[in-house]
Amino acid sequence: MAPSVPRTRASTALCMKQISLDNQSRMIRRIRAKLATKRRESVAIKKEHESTQVALEASHTTIAGLTEIGLCMSKKIERLKAKKQQVRESHLECHHKLHARTQEVEDTIQEQHLITEALIEEKASLLQTIQGLQEDNGAPAPFDDEWEEEPEEDPEGEELEDIPVGEGEIVDE
Repeated sequence: MAPSVPRTRASTALCMKQISLDNQSRMIRRIRAKLATKRRESVAIKKEHESTQVALEASHTTIAGLTEIGLCMSKKIERLKAKKQQVRESHLECHHKLHARTQEVEDTIQEQHLITEALIEEKASLLQTIQGLQEDNGAPAPFDDEWEEEPEEDPEGEELEDIPVGEGEIVDE
């Protein structure tokens, strides 16, 4: 038995080593499979990261553009507000000027009305004075309310005679 024991031990040791190598090979295959899976996941994550990075850069560009547009709009709004205020002030100034001019015209009209009334009163007074003087002198009153239209006289019309056509002689000298 002696010779078979070492062989058995050697073969057992070889079997054990073979089993150990097989286990190691399976473990290496599993680890390689896990590594391959991790690499695929890493590649997928890397691609996703790159697409996210591109989207993020596009988003930053869009945000920058919108911010610039917003700033431009804010400036325009401020300019429009300033212009609106200026227009209001100008309108108010024109309104005040128009009101002052209207008041001035009304005052002028009132003054003219008062002057007209004074002139009418003075005319009536003068007419009464003239009528009184004419009555004192016995002259007829020419300033009564009834005015007569006198026919217009043609000073040249009196000098011309009506000459019938064909009855006159033309004398050449």
